[in-house]
Amino acid sequence: MERGRNMEPLPNDLILEIFTRLPSKSVARFRTLSKHWASTLRSPDFKKQFLVRSSARPRLLFAVERYGYNEWFFFSSPQPQKRYEKSLPLEYHTKFSGDVCQYICSYASGLIYFPFVRIIDEEKPLICNPITGMYDDLPVRKYSRSRGFLGFDRIDEQFKVFDFHSVLTVESGEPEWRDTEDVSVDLYHLYHRCSNAGICINGVLYYLAQTYIEPSFVIVGFDVRSEELEFIDASCLNDHVEHPSELSLVNSKGKLGVINCKCADAGGTELCMWLLEDVETQEWVKCVYTLPQNEVLDSCEIKVAGVAATGDIVLCMKYTCDPYYAFYFNPVKNTLQCVEIQGFGAKFDATVEKRGVVYGIVDYVEDLSLNDAKQLKSSISEIKSRCSCCQKEGQHHNIGEEV
Repeated sequence: MERGRNMEPLPNDLILEIFTRLPSKSVARFRTLSKHWASTLRSPDFKKQFLVRSSARPRLLFAVERYGYNEWFFFSSPQPQKRYEKSLPLEYHTKFSGDVCQYICSYASGLIYFPFVRIIDEEKPLICNPITGMYDDLPVRKYSRSRGFLGFDRIDEQFKVFDFHSVLTVESGEPEWRDTEDVSVDLYHLYHRCSNAGICINGVLYYLAQTYIEPSFVIVGFDVRSEELEFIDASCLNDHVEHPSELSLVNSKGKLGVINCKCADAGGTELCMWLLEDVETQEWVKCVYTLPQNEVLDSCEIKVAGVAATGDIVLCMKYTCDPYYAFYFNPVKNTLQCVEIQGFGAKFDATVEKRGVVYGIVDYVEDLSLNDAKQLKSSISEIKSRCSCCQKEGQHHNIGEEV
């Protein structure tokens, strides 16, 4: 006791530095200690400091869909910082269960968008933070069951959902669907959207489409801030792809890329990548990579997760299994790093009927500003309580669980 009284308190800067090294969920718990800590850990300076620290340790986010069970699970794992790392742990965050429909979720700057989720016997779009489980349901667009994509404008710090000529600004209050000012092109009748997911790069939301007349690939770009449309000729893909589902849109160091992953003629795995070098001239550069032989890679179905900030092209197994692997291919050094993600086997049955489809998202960074976003006003526990009330009345609808 005497020694404790003589100890000097830790400097405030050192305490904040310690907090920046904690997961966002732990920071949220410490905010409940007192008004002082709530104010300190919500300050803009601390949020910026936390984001800088979090950006130095990006994670690979996994969205796992158990189709037929109407369940989505969210996990994450550290991305390897050293070339010799062979295994990394899996952390389990959030689960949505119930009628989540068979549409792939859309991702932008830390948030996930579901086009249709059944909440209390009503289908609604939903936006959520996959780490904390905070969510909000959005208004339904009239006469539409199309998917829509989520984009983010870093200048105004605004999320928007774009669906053909309609846009929804995700904000506090009562957001409403409205028509964009750019109606120079009839997207619905001239272009068939064939991309499973869009990608937002530097405030522009891109997705893959095809023209109805004389089918040819085109990239539709939507500027999230100005809400203007642009169309990028992607006919260079026409003769190299049998089906649009083979293509993945990626962010390659700030440039839009399209990757096709397939079996090479001589065996093994081949990656064809088209990189948009210049948006103004719409110049594409094609690169073809044959991955080094790997027994695990060559024996399983894989998907493109994206391109990491390091330049590595990240692939992941298409289905959950034990053991489960992610693959990091460095096109400059022509090296392949095979990393076991430990934990999928404990959560999912390996049988075909019970396995999950895995969607990987690279360079996921925890951002406290997103956790505190005013538009995310409900927690997963609130869905649970609403569900339990309705279940007493014999109703069944979707339930969310935070782990």
